[in-house]
Amino acid sequence: MKNYLQTRPQNDIFDALDDFFRPMFYDEKLDSMRTDIRETDQSYELEIELPGFEKSEISVSLENGYLTVGAEKAEKEENKNARYLRRECRVSCRRSYYVGEDVEQENVKAKYENGILSLSVPKMQPKKPVSKTINID
Repeated sequence: MKNYLQTRPQNDIFDALDDFFRPMFYDEKLDSMRTDIRETDQSYELEIELPGFEKSEISVSLENGYLTVGAEKAEKEENKNARYLRRECRVSCRRSYYVGEDVEQENVKAKYENGILSLSVPKMQPKKPVSKTINID
């Protein structure tokens, strides 16, 4: 685990504010698109945390066996008279999962509800070798 309060250099007031509100021990990987993957007899079930995003801000694509989930949001201007100490205007994240090259896009099911993106990726049945008989003349 990383301890930012002791190892990160203090460059400006915003870095100090970030460190003040950050937990003492903080792991960067814990806060980006947490994913639970379960296996059933017929499929793999992924539950990806995307709190604060609308359904229209999320994209899911399948290319070369990789299922890629991305989310991007731009903050709206609400109060022009407010004095901000720090304001982050764009948030985006992206993560890929290898699901195999036999998976077809139309077989993947997706649902977004209460900040959780649920994906169901069907298991591909192993292809049985086809035995062909050759006639002997």
